[in-house]
Amino acid sequence: MTSRPPTRRAFLSGGLLAALAACAGPDTARRLGAPAARPTEPPAASAPAPTPTPTAPPRPPLEVMAGQMLMLGFPGTVLAPDNPVVAELSERHLGSVVLFSAGGASNVASPEQVAALTASLQEVAASPLIVAVDQEGGRVARLGPARGFPPTSSARDLGRGDPAATRAASAEMARTLAAAGVTLNLAPVVDVDTYPANPVIGSLGRSFSADPRLVAEHAAAFVQGHHDVGVLTTLKHFPGHGSSRGDTHAGLVDVTATWDAVELEPYRALVDAGLADAVMVAHVVNTALDPRYPASLSAATVNGLLRGELGYRGIVISDDLLMGAVAREWGFEEAVRRAVLAGTDIVLLASVTHGARAHAAILAMVEAGEVSEARLAASYERVQALKARSLAAG
Repeated sequence: MTSRPPTRRAFLSGGLLAALAACAGPDTARRLGAPAARPTEPPAASAPAPTPTPTAPPRPPLEVMAGQMLMLGFPGTVLAPDNPVVAELSERHLGSVVLFSAGGASNVASPEQVAALTASLQEVAASPLIVAVDQEGGRVARLGPARGFPPTSSARDLGRGDPAATRAASAEMARTLAAAGVTLNLAPVVDVDTYPANPVIGSLGRSFSADPRLVAEHAAAFVQGHHDVGVLTTLKHFPGHGSSRGDTHAGLVDVTATWDAVELEPYRALVDAGLADAVMVAHVVNTALDPRYPASLSAATVNGLLRGELGYRGIVISDDLLMGAVAREWGFEEAVRRAVLAGTDIVLLASVTHGARAHAAILAMVEAGEVSEARLAASYERVQALKARSLAAG
């Protein structure tokens, strides 16, 4: 189906949205009375207490704010002093790391080892780190049975059952993550399974359903199961990867002719319900949304569609900027620059060796006047808010 710009029409019924939304407690207030002037006279009216003028905390140095905008992968199952991630933490104020389980950069050997590794990272970091991992379940689970972790069910299998069962399975998964020191799961996938032969979504069982309503229901249950344990989650891959015919790891993928606004409906429902801790933006090209840039580098998609049309106010994470869809089409510094200009809060890079260049590229944008200190501060504050929620939940 030819893609068309999304509309504001409501997707889920008010009943379902009410069931997904969190309840907020009422504010409370006190009024202080003044003592009577004389026993024989009416009480004197109390003067209103002066309201203190709130003072915004000073902004940290630019180097700190830029470092907090990066999420890096790194090699090793133990944190040796010469591991390059140590320099990123101590010299460039790295805010987030991501764990992998394959290749030379594997960080996963056993449950005890991962817990020790993440504890070492937190000890070195000047401020609490976001520790992320892709733990979707099924075939995409970095902490898997081959390394001593419990087996997990794929989104497809969970989507065939009851959302209550999804929530229970999600909570078990989150307990595994929490014990390993992971604070942010780069899941669930909320792509609608519009093309079952999709080489990176449908064929791997990563989507809950071809029905956007079921995707929203099971994704909500997945998020709530994690929240039950104190682990935060990431909705991906915005604005929808389910209809793609290619793999963005390998190269450019254009979904213009296959994407439909129905793929936004789970995002709309989850954002409205307050169940979007973070959103990861894909590298797919959709010329109906942006005629030039893939979603991850597109201000029209991130600031326009996600933050504007859908009203999302939380963390935006890019997909890995070292993937072929970006790396083969744009220079490294240009990709970082475009991601920041698009509205990204956390730039994800699978290799720590690119951290210094990314950090320098962000600082250069401020020096050149392409972005303001206030723009970096906005991302910094969103990152700190996510960390505070993680600490409170844990």
